[in-house]
Amino acid sequence: MSENQAATLYIVATPIGNLSDISQRAIDTLKEVDVIAAEDTRHSGTLLQHYSISTPMISVHEHNEQQRSEVLLARLQQGESVALISDAGTPLISDPGYRLVSLVREHDIRVVPIPGSCALISALSASGLPSDRFSFEGFLSSKQGARQQTLEALVNDSRTLIFYESPRRLQASLTDMVAVFGKDRTACLAREVTKLHETITTKPLADLLEWVSSDSNQQRGECVLLVEGIKEQVTSDEIEINHMLTILLKELPVKKAAAVTASLLDVSKNTAYDMALKLKQ
Repeated sequence: MSENQAATLYIVATPIGNLSDISQRAIDTLKEVDVIAAEDTRHSGTLLQHYSISTPMISVHEHNEQQRSEVLLARLQQGESVALISDAGTPLISDPGYRLVSLVREHDIRVVPIPGSCALISALSASGLPSDRFSFEGFLSSKQGARQQTLEALVNDSRTLIFYESPRRLQASLTDMVAVFGKDRTACLAREVTKLHETITTKPLADLLEWVSSDSNQQRGECVLLVEGIKEQVTSDEIEINHMLTILLKELPVKKAAAVTASLLDVSKNTAYDMALKLKQ
């Protein structure tokens, strides 16, 4: 029995380059829905033709999403099923779809994700940068002042920072990153992920900029830039607090160990408690 149900909006991830990077579930869904909402029907036509998918398409892009969302909502309310796809990857990730999904959910209509390719996750997994905590920042501004302002607001962030970037602005963005984050901050350029000329290179920012500047081939295609977060410095006070907590936690519960530490080392109970929780994890 098909898992597809009437009056359901499916958010379907499609390949970001290699056409083989699509699940059988995604193919079946695209074949069985009543209509496919595509960012660019001509672009998506290649994928649908490759997998012999004849489902009719309707365009939903940044310029018509508001109006088309109403049209698709009406069709869903009539019992039809709809699949939303972007040009590549997972819809809504720096692509249209937020207005549609929000509107559909407001009317209590089922929304089902069909997971798959996503450029930022693929790049992060192969970058060699810390992946336990990260922040996706989308595209930086094309204007230098606004771009630098955004970077300056992130300079002390300890998470791995992930950006999408146009190849035309790649060199300018790297130049600003060197100026704001420093030449030694580790970064990764993941270019043309899953495609023929895939390149994933991790270097200090200054070296990455020099490499990109000297090789015009690295200024082509789809780009993901990842920057390592600032390394948190452990103070001598924190070392002393951690040492005492480590000893006390062997005999006392978290709350009591934190209270004793706060009293003896003249630190706030909240600080001691938070540090104790981290040690217990």
